[in-house]
Amino acid sequence: MARPRVFISSTYFDLRVVRADLERFVTEAGYEPVLFERGHVPYGKDDPLEESCYREVSGCDILVAIIGGKYGTQSKDERHSISQRELRTAIELGKQIYVFVEASVHAEHRTYLANKDVLGFKPSAVDDIRVFQFLEEVFALPGGNPVEPFAISEDIIHYLREQWAGLFQRLLQESARQKEINIIEGLQATASTLNQLVTYLTQERSKGDTVIKEILLSSHPAFAAIKKAAGIQYRVVFHSLSELDALLSARGYHRDEHPPVKGFLDWDHSKEPKGIRVRSCIFDEHGKLRIITPEQWDDKDIHTYTVDPPTDVPAGSDDVPF
Repeated sequence: MARPRVFISSTYFDLRVVRADLERFVTEAGYEPVLFERGHVPYGKDDPLEESCYREVSGCDILVAIIGGKYGTQSKDERHSISQRELRTAIELGKQIYVFVEASVHAEHRTYLANKDVLGFKPSAVDDIRVFQFLEEVFALPGGNPVEPFAISEDIIHYLREQWAGLFQRLLQESARQKEINIIEGLQATASTLNQLVTYLTQERSKGDTVIKEILLSSHPAFAAIKKAAGIQYRVVFHSLSELDALLSARGYHRDEHPPVKGFLDWDHSKEPKGIRVRSCIFDEHGKLRIITPEQWDDKDIHTYTVDPPTDVPAGSDDVPF
């Protein structure tokens, strides 16, 4: 299983005990510590040793920088130490960084700021004034890169434990909200589609209502009503009274020329005692199906009814009751 890799960056001889304590803490946390003195940095024969360190920083997820009173080994740019360059590399790569400054150095930094232009100023907490100069760059970093003073290793460990627990808790919250995010993204996609549809219909409206009528006609509520009333299993479509008459005739219904209920058209079934009644006003004066929205539709516009059997038996009929 992949584990977060944590690069420990600092000068070595003055902070070796702190580095060892952090290595133990990172390992116990289930992460992978990276320290050059443990052989975790692979050195290539063709590259300077410091370049191997910078390359290893790029492969890590977190960098913990510890700044003490020692400047350390000069880097090849002659403006920073190697440990300072490691921190700058992590910043340039956008890594998550945590910076800890030894308490005495942190306290004297304010004195330095007040006296850095004073000729002959000699700090006591650092061996090179460039440590304070680098701290100025560190404190100028944008938010999200904490800089904390420490007196002992436990101060760093306690801070990191709290920070990493917070990151894990945030990850759990974000995972829990993923379903909500998916719903929002789906709504955004739907809204985008509706906007496109509105734009399209608005453009087509300028040419006339043909497109809108076609859309409404394609989902006319009369189709579903006839399908249900006649027990038809396939999709039903008709655009005129004559088409509806042909559809029902093919399924054994014949139209009553003298329907008993005013305002309705009746079709009686030829073999079963049932019929289908359709409100005549859903067709226009030319027999064309009118456009009706689902909100305007009344379920009583198309419904079934029972056909009463005849009471008199015609002369000569073989169906004589006993």
